[in-house]
Amino acid sequence: MTMRVLIIGGTGLLGQHISAELTDRGHTVSAMARQAVSGRTVVLGDAQRMSEDEWSKTLEGFDAVVFAAGVDDRKAPKAPAEPHFHEGNVEPVRRLLDAARATGCGRAVVCGSYFATMNETHPEWKLADRHPYIRSRVRQAELARERTETEPSVAVLEIPFVFGSAPGRRPLWAPMVPWLTSPLPLFAPRGGTAVATVTTVAQAAAGALERSVGGRIPIADANLSWRDLFAHLATAAGRRPERTTIRRLPSSALRTAIQGAGLRYRLTGHEPGLDSRWLADLLLSELFVDTSVCRERLGVGGGDLERAFHDTIAASRSER
Repeated sequence: MTMRVLIIGGTGLLGQHISAELTDRGHTVSAMARQAVSGRTVVLGDAQRMSEDEWSKTLEGFDAVVFAAGVDDRKAPKAPAEPHFHEGNVEPVRRLLDAARATGCGRAVVCGSYFATMNETHPEWKLADRHPYIRSRVRQAELARERTETEPSVAVLEIPFVFGSAPGRRPLWAPMVPWLTSPLPLFAPRGGTAVATVTTVAQAAAGALERSVGGRIPIADANLSWRDLFAHLATAAGRRPERTTIRRLPSSALRTAIQGAGLRYRLTGHEPGLDSRWLADLLLSELFVDTSVCRERLGVGGGDLERAFHDTIAASRSER
């Protein structure tokens, strides 16, 4: 069955790749953005400001919707941070899903965060209690769970660090490129993270819609230590692997750096989405997920991580 799909945040990194994947599969795709984009079918709208009635009018005629917008953990709004992340990640999804149910838009995908996965698999870390950003992502997942028994069928893709590129989008990793390409030694802390390519995220979103899958699904291509991840990025940046030594960054050094950043936030009246008091503990952990879940439930074939690393570095350089 072909679908007419609206992608909220369709001009962003994930939105562009999800749009391309769905189009390649024969679906009709429109993107929602705050302003018109040349060469794209764009529905104008601000997801954070739209009322449920406005959402209902916008969703008329669509079979499915993808929410690939929201605010990420890099934001450090004026304290307290809680309202900022709630208004950016929770309220738009609540209004959107209520409108989808009212208009008969029967399938939905929400691009969430793997920190919500970590909160569930490691309750002893108390992530939702400690970090306002993670609390907003957990609430997103709870909204989907509340609606799994009725339409729309809602899948929350719990996404880790993503690699790849898209026109007009500056990669998260761009600030690291000068360090990766310099003669300076490279350091990495203990711990690690799940990683995904933009291809995998796009395949997961399309699979969730086509299979009408609901619930929370961790998305990942691999689990890498920080050392291995930095080694891959250094190679993509042009360092020869046999001449690249990555030394262990002492945990105390990471804690000191993060505490210093936290002090600057407090002095300026800001609060980050990931609380500086607990961030080092988080980064020094193994933030790993089961990579088989998205493949089995959503039919994901997976992306080429090495190519995604190279694309990320290339895009970072072009934006410098």
